[in-house]
Amino acid sequence: MSRTPLRLYMSMSIDGYIAGPDDRPGQELGRDGFRLFDWLDHRNEEGVSKQVYAEASATGAVISGRRTFELAKRWNGDHHDGVPIHVLTHRFDPDDEPPGSAKFYTDVNACADEARDKAGDRPVLVHGAGAAQALLAAGQLDELELHLVPVLLDGGRRLFAPTGLGHVELEPVRRLEGRGVTHVRYRIVHGAR
Repeated sequence: MSRTPLRLYMSMSIDGYIAGPDDRPGQELGRDGFRLFDWLDHRNEEGVSKQVYAEASATGAVISGRRTFELAKRWNGDHHDGVPIHVLTHRFDPDDEPPGSAKFYTDVNACADEARDKAGDRPVLVHGAGAAQALLAAGQLDELELHLVPVLLDGGRRLFAPTGLGHVELEPVRRLEGRGVTHVRYRIVHGAR
């Protein structure tokens, strides 16, 4: 890949949910949604979950959707290691100064370009369904790193609800089996519709 990759990192149930029903402040991952992050209990142990977590923590910038940013309490201005946080939103109050290195964007392409520039030779970590869908629609999302958890939530927030984008081809890059999770990475095949 010739450009700095924008890589979505998301934990997901087998039935496609990234949060359980009723996700809101105080219940940020919805009912039973924290089950999707049990694999993080093993991030400090030797194994693939430690590797995947270290890769996510070594990214050079973050792009997040506004909803994710707010539910995460704005990460107190620091997602990891002080990297720039780029927040995609439909609108924002110019008087709302985000904390730390965070900055709001309404233009998807400007957000992606600046995140790549700030990340240098490291990938950009993408969080949130809204951000992922907007970046995919703009042809900016390059890879999906999905942490598939063997559970059916049967409701909640889907990662990819119908997007109207039609057929999108994915190329498998790797598959790693962890304790209670399968980490899979796909490259998005742009222009293969």
